Amino acid sequence: MTRLVILGKQGAGKGTQCALLVEHYGIPHISTGDMLRAAVAEGTPLGLQAKAVMDAGDLVSDELILGIVEERLAQPDAEAGFLLDGFPRTAAQADGLTELLAPGSIDLAVNIDVPDAVVTERMLGRGRADDTPEAIARRLELYAAETAPLLEYFGGQGRLVTVDGLGSEDDVQARIVDAIDDAR
Repeated sequence: MTRLVILGKQGAGKGTQCALLVEHYGIPHISTGDMLRAAVAEGTPLGLQAKAVMDAGDLVSDELILGIVEERLAQPDAEAGFLLDGFPRTAAQADGLTELLAPGSIDLAVNIDVPDAVVTERMLGRGRADDTPEAIARRLELYAAETAPLLEYFGGQGRLVTVDGLGSEDDVQARIVDAIDDAR
């Protein structure tokens, strides 16, 4: 079983690396953003609750997102493992995930480390309307305040590895795979 959490700033290459890791390990890539959109589209009770919150412009609560993650992890394709991307985002969500997986836990949280200047340059190069310098700076501040504490959370459990996210996609993937395999 391979249960992984991928961490890193926006623009660190998480999406690219997740796609490569899913292929390498044969486990599903579970993105909370994708799950929220799917739950809304399917009209599940949790999806309807999430839609009401998102339509109001609010953030989905930890309780609601944990319910959606629990539904997704109960599906047969996640029995052999999974790759969580975009979840958990906070220590409270990490606590909820730990409770959800008990008596087991995740195998490893992989932090793809890329300097702020590099992720800013990458995001500005994508050409998305919401990738303004101000918006990027705000997302980096939010990451530092809310998500970076997960590094301490998983590190305190001995379940964190930080991998240099600079270099070619293949070089970064090789470092991540080596870290995961070394942790087994």
